[in-house]
Amino acid sequence: MSGAFSEVVLAENRTTGKLFAVKCIPKKALKGKESSIENEIAVLRKIKHENIVALEDIYESPNHLYLVMQLVSGGELFDRIVEKGFYTEKDASTLIRQVLDAVYYLHRMGIVHRDLKPENLLYYSQDEESKIMISDFGLSKMEGKGDVMSTACGTPGYVAPEVLAQKPYSKAVDCWSIGVIAYILLCGYPPFYDENDSKLFEQILKAEYEFDSPYWDDISESAKDFIRNLMEKDPNKRYTCEQAARHPW
Repeated sequence: MSGAFSEVVLAENRTTGKLFAVKCIPKKALKGKESSIENEIAVLRKIKHENIVALEDIYESPNHLYLVMQLVSGGELFDRIVEKGFYTEKDASTLIRQVLDAVYYLHRMGIVHRDLKPENLLYYSQDEESKIMISDFGLSKMEGKGDVMSTACGTPGYVAPEVLAQKPYSKAVDCWSIGVIAYILLCGYPPFYDENDSKLFEQILKAEYEFDSPYWDDISESAKDFIRNLMEKDPNKRYTCEQAARHPW
């Protein structure tokens, strides 16, 4: 698997036999991106949470940087959605609670992930009941005091309206993405979709989405309310992770 400019290989600790994932980054690829990778490392070094892939160690050779990551072998959430079609409310809410918990932890540390999507949520193991893990901090940003960020990034279908509008934004962008993920888990398709990017952006900017019949007919009002509060166009009215975690759903 390869991230923006790196590849990941499986490695074994010869003494303990424990397996790890090693992200190999050619230094050539880092030219001009040094700050972005230093940023990722600074972020990862600080993080210890059971639902976030841990950075175990760092090695450097003349031509490469090696990030030794915790091995997570259950595959992407994205693939399980494709396999299942959709999740029951009980399973979806268990999963979203873990994501909220991890993102709330990041937010308390002043870190905004900025690229939450089902491809960046990995299952710890193949097990049906496996916990979920957040990965890929390539885009995350440390928030300075009172900081608002305004580099547009992330994946269009999951990106909050204020990011597309190129307004300064904050932690609330992650909460929007969690709303989009909850939506997809429950019905199996994304809230915003258009072959044409500019039409897609338009839908997102207006926060135009529906709970279409018949797909949403059997889904509880509570689940829809939960999603509405996260997929709220105004970042100031949008639920925080803490508020979302207290929601009855």
